[in-house]
Amino acid sequence: MFKNILVCLAFISVVACGAKPRVLLQEGELNLKPTLQHEIIAKEVVGILENYSYKKVSANDSISNIVFDNLIKTLDEGKNYFLQSDIDEFQKFRNNISQDMRNGDLSSAFYVFNRYNQRALQSLEYALTQVDVAHEFNNEETYVNYRDKLAWFSSEEELNDQWRKRVKFDLLNLKLTSPAGKDESEKHKETIKKRYNNLISQAKQTNSNDAFQLIMAAFTNAIDPHTTYYNPSFAQRFNEDMSNTLEGIGARLQMENEMVTIKEIIAGGPAFKDKTLKIDDRIIGVAQGNGEFEDIVGWRLDAAVAKIKGPKGTVVRLKVLPAGQDLSVQPTIIKLTREKIVIEEESAQKTIKTVKGEDGKSYKIGVITLPKFYIDFEAYRKRDPNYKSTTRDVKLILDTLKQEKVDAVVLDLRNNGGGSLQEAIELTGLFIEKGPVVQVKDTRNQIEVHRDEDSSVAWTGPFGVIINRYSASASEIFAGAIQDYGRGIILGSSSYGKGTVQSAVDMSRFISPTNKLRLRASGEEDPTTPNGAPQFGQINVTVAKFYRINGSSTQHKGVDPDIIFPTQFSAEKYGESSEPAALPWDQIKSTSYAQINDLSAIKKQLGSKHEARMKTSEEYKFLKEDIEEFNKAMNTTSKISLNEEALKKERDTNKLKNRNRLNKILELHNMPIWKEGEPQPKVEFDFILEESLNVMLDFINLKK
Repeated sequence: MFKNILVCLAFISVVACGAKPRVLLQEGELNLKPTLQHEIIAKEVVGILENYSYKKVSANDSISNIVFDNLIKTLDEGKNYFLQSDIDEFQKFRNNISQDMRNGDLSSAFYVFNRYNQRALQSLEYALTQVDVAHEFNNEETYVNYRDKLAWFSSEEELNDQWRKRVKFDLLNLKLTSPAGKDESEKHKETIKKRYNNLISQAKQTNSNDAFQLIMAAFTNAIDPHTTYYNPSFAQRFNEDMSNTLEGIGARLQMENEMVTIKEIIAGGPAFKDKTLKIDDRIIGVAQGNGEFEDIVGWRLDAAVAKIKGPKGTVVRLKVLPAGQDLSVQPTIIKLTREKIVIEEESAQKTIKTVKGEDGKSYKIGVITLPKFYIDFEAYRKRDPNYKSTTRDVKLILDTLKQEKVDAVVLDLRNNGGGSLQEAIELTGLFIEKGPVVQVKDTRNQIEVHRDEDSSVAWTGPFGVIINRYSASASEIFAGAIQDYGRGIILGSSSYGKGTVQSAVDMSRFISPTNKLRLRASGEEDPTTPNGAPQFGQINVTVAKFYRINGSSTQHKGVDPDIIFPTQFSAEKYGESSEPAALPWDQIKSTSYAQINDLSAIKKQLGSKHEARMKTSEEYKFLKEDIEEFNKAMNTTSKISLNEEALKKERDTNKLKNRNRLNKILELHNMPIWKEGEPQPKVEFDFILEESLNVMLDFINLKK
């Protein structure tokens, strides 16, 4: 039933859903309501998770408690909107939310969402009234931006005072950036007004699909942090992200002053080839083929994008106001044929680094940076011989590196949240001969061993893999297999610890013919649904756990490197072990495999050499200081002074500290120091990578 297997790390915003009886909105509140489609999908999602997911958790009162907390935390984690009286009122929904969802009842969830939107609009509109108020910048007052450790506001007066302070901080922040002796107060007021008006405009455009997306994420996150429902627009974006391709005109769009604005033109796409569209051009109308133009001024961005994007080979016409031109200018009509565009900047990339050894000899090390494990599922299923995939791209890079006669290869998987399980297996196969790569245990506790069946090896030389706390899932499968086979050295910090497998399922497979007829009869039509997107959205549901070939799960524990670097991201606050609903760690039998190398002795020698370098490394000292500062900031509630002199002094102190620190790094690398009044120099120095290259140089020599 589940075909598209995914193993990817997703950081999803979560919110909660509601309780019986159906709640009537109070007068004055935004009256967003769930649609019939939302109610049908909610029932089906609950059924899928109760019957098909790996955990099969019942939607009971204990789950409702978690969903309720997800709701409050996601909507207002910083405690900048809700009052204590709101939280007290919502308690009546706490114990029944998940049961209500099983029946398709979303009324109380929407009630909470509407109250949040009401408070947000109320706060933003109050903030606007404070922009022209005379603020005193020489009295002693502080502002707390992130109030998660503080109590909820006890009254609207207290809430308003928080937003008064926020406006005061915004104005003071801009004032401190003005040239000395120049009064730009009116300019700053206009900047702040524009900022808050944009936020108000966005809040007013919030629709029931936005609420429903968050509500469903609240429920799925209570069951499992990696099971997620995506509405049609989100589903299409997720699938494009997985394939590293998209179909459209090849431009990144942003909403500015109620108009869709071109912010980037993607190389190789239709807009790039046509050369007519420019950065900051504004699209005010869209027509499909030779059809009539639709005016899209004031539309939500996702609704406008749904009209502009579309299947390759189709034609779209755009009515465009050129950048910098007045609104009264005659619009330009641009005709483009949509294409499939490959997003190259998110694909595997290579660099070659030269490292000098103690013997004075220079060594070349190829570095492959891999942001994610991607595959174009659609092209693969259609047997397109040129389908886009991680393994194919890395294979070409390795062929190039061999021609360049590099001495070693390093694969950088830092911040790689995973992706396709198939690609994790096939990529491992580039570095080993035939053999098992990962074990997968399904909902029936049956274990399947996934193997590399291709005996060819693309790289046989010294190999290293860099990971960190945000290397997850498919990254962990790959790193774990390389470590178990003794095929290379793992460097960095412990990985995320996501050992679960998700399957992407089109929700239309679960919607009965009767319900489809009901929906058709209701006349519902979602204007934000892009062409080709799944009509009812998609659920990525956890259906299995994966295990290393040595039998150990990476769930919670992750992969521990051979050469360990310190990190500010602790297991208690970051990664799978910090997720309340995460599956536990366990272990199964090891599968039969032949280790390629026993690197245990070499790893000890590499560790000793690495530690010796760290004792005298200034960069290592800076790294540890950064971690200490980060942890200190994360464990305290930061109070910002609203006294101009005090805040300026604090910023000047920090600026001097940063300059002195940067100059030490510049001196270490024989670069000109940064002087007062000069623009800050751009320093591209990656200590973790540089030291990893030193470790690889040791590895090369020890292997000899």
